[in-house]
Amino acid sequence: MFGIGTQELLVIALIVLLLFGGKKIPELMKGLGKGVKSFKDGMKGLDDETDEKQDTDTLKKE
Repeated sequence: MFGIGTQELLVIALIVLLLFGGKKIPELMKGLGKGVKSFKDGMKGLDDETDEKQDTDTLKKE
């Protein structure tokens, strides 16, 4: 994973814990999860629109 080992991940986790504290981390992860879900929903909607456009283009050609 990007050349990052277990020790590096532990150091990064410790730094994040020190910077944000134990109470803020769940809030940050919840916000990150919502952002990822929103992004996936947006991508799915974009795929649906593309499929609909291709379907209408196919019908026009026929």
